[in-house]
Amino acid sequence: MSKGLKIVVLVKQVPDIEKVRFDYEKGRLDRSSAEAVINPFDLNALEAAAQIKEKIGGVVTAVSMGPEQAKDALRDALARGADEAVLLSDLRFAGADTLATSYTLSCAVRKLGAFDLIICGEKTIDGDTAQVGPEVAEFLGIPHVAYVDEILDISIAEITVKSRLDGDNYVVKMRFPGLITVTKDANVPRLPTLKDKLRSRKAEITVWGMKDLACLDEKQFFGLQGSPTGVAKVFAPTSGKKKGQIVMGTPEEKARRIAEILLKLGASQ
Repeated sequence: MSKGLKIVVLVKQVPDIEKVRFDYEKGRLDRSSAEAVINPFDLNALEAAAQIKEKIGGVVTAVSMGPEQAKDALRDALARGADEAVLLSDLRFAGADTLATSYTLSCAVRKLGAFDLIICGEKTIDGDTAQVGPEVAEFLGIPHVAYVDEILDISIAEITVKSRLDGDNYVVKMRFPGLITVTKDANVPRLPTLKDKLRSRKAEITVWGMKDLACLDEKQFFGLQGSPTGVAKVFAPTSGKKKGQIVMGTPEEKARRIAEILLKLGASQ
């Protein structure tokens, strides 16, 4: 009987993007203005992990970085198939950009010990960078495959996936340990049962602060102080009313008229 895989799923609690407001003075989302939910792409990551566990066995650990209320996202992860949950919560983690976030998450993965596969959502709806997963892999020194929309095969030693990038499909075989980021097309996330929801409410969630992450890197990246990027200016784009013209006549007259309009707009011949 196979021991299965040790799988880590990185999840994030995000504000409901349909309701959240933006703080233009501070250059960031006002997260208090909307209900917090688990990042939709992370639901696909959790579903992928649950399906792998059902197929070949294993243990799934969900890891998130955020304030105390991010425990809600981790309880959702537990209800959707995760076996364990770890929250990285420390005031010194606040203000982290993608680099600092990735570094902190990689420190947590190191502390968890040996693992086979890390699964992330393609991106988060509040940042939309798709950088954290690959950066975590870089900090850990492991291979990764991004934009996975199908897991073709998996064993104790390796995974074969289909990745879609720039309109082309790539079939990639990756040996463990490694990391993948999955798209919304990878699967359809299951709905947790009432029994699973009740079980997750009673589950213990491990909380680690900065002092618990014994990273030995020469340069450490935590929170705002460890973030090399920042917001210089934030503004709301103006939306002008679209203008259009209706061109009548024969096909030749229409073509001539369109050419005249394009030339007036600065198009070259």
